[in-house]
Amino acid sequence: MDFAPSEEQAAIFEMARAFGQDRIAPHARAWEAAGTIPCDLWPEAAALGLGGITVDEGQGGSGLGRLEAALVFEALAMACPSVAAFLSIHNMCAGMIDRFGSAEARARWLPPMCAMETVFSYCLTEPGSGSDAAALRTRAERCAQGWRLTGTKAFISGAGYSDAYIVMARSGGSGPRGISAFIVPSGTPGLSFGAPEDKMGWRAQPTAQVQLDGCEIPEENLLGEEGAGFRYAMAGLDGGRLNIAAAALGGAQAAFDATLRYMAEREAFGQALASFQALQFRLADMETALQSSRVFLHQAAWMLDRGDVRATQFCAMAKRLVTDQAFDVANGCLQIHGGYGYLADYGIEKIVRDLRVHQILEGTNEIMRLIVARQLVGGRAT
Repeated sequence: MDFAPSEEQAAIFEMARAFGQDRIAPHARAWEAAGTIPCDLWPEAAALGLGGITVDEGQGGSGLGRLEAALVFEALAMACPSVAAFLSIHNMCAGMIDRFGSAEARARWLPPMCAMETVFSYCLTEPGSGSDAAALRTRAERCAQGWRLTGTKAFISGAGYSDAYIVMARSGGSGPRGISAFIVPSGTPGLSFGAPEDKMGWRAQPTAQVQLDGCEIPEENLLGEEGAGFRYAMAGLDGGRLNIAAAALGGAQAAFDATLRYMAEREAFGQALASFQALQFRLADMETALQSSRVFLHQAAWMLDRGDVRATQFCAMAKRLVTDQAFDVANGCLQIHGGYGYLADYGIEKIVRDLRVHQILEGTNEIMRLIVARQLVGGRAT
């Protein structure tokens, strides 16, 4: 058992970290104020292989594993969790098409996705179905052209910004088996978007409702098999949860690193903050939380790459543990900064705001506990 990253993995992490510090970090506050991410960032990311991290190389992807993806999103989130998380959603969509799409769908969509000429968003949540995703009401009915979609999706990152959307809709009866996955390009007649949401964090990402009013798409825009959409969505979320956890970890690490520098420079009662034992103990607890989160996250990614039968359970545990501990670390860093931590100039308050949603999306942390408990009680975990 080797806990050290390989030379290739270390190089991937450093490449993503350098890109984030050079191209994202200097602009993070400005992009947050503007409420959007410049589109010209994405071809630069794609040139480094970040547009299809786990996608097969034959389709233009990087062909890497979930562990490498976790390293990438942790490194990018050290510059801005919001930008890193947005890229992770695009990668989740690319991974779903690579894994479940037909040969024709993969050839059509993946090369421009990996080049980030086409940016994707993911549409599962609805105004009336969040944690109970299988209760979604968006309808998909057959028509002469192929499929007609009607319904509303909520809290969609990239709504009105992205070039295409993977939409979960009900093509059959009630329950999970009645749900299919569809690809809806931007500009499809009947596709529109709500007003931008005014959010606590992730403010660089445009977020809004996606409204489908009789959107007609061709038959080939059905992703995979009819009735298998919910299974695809849950499989995609295994990797998505790891990516969101990794982005939380990167944000918390950035806050912690800034706090170490601040404590060495800031003085109180005639001595540096770093010399106070009470604060040293807090640092020790934070470092332990970060390192334990990182080990557990990497274990879950390793299990998902291996196809371990317990991978879904471990992805849920990792998402819950890492996002909870990452938020606690960032919040503790703000407290150590005192009033300065509350000021935007120091960057800590933005990290705290950004990381809060990581405990909610890709399945709330309460739902993560439910997934784990069901695995244990059902006797499927060993």
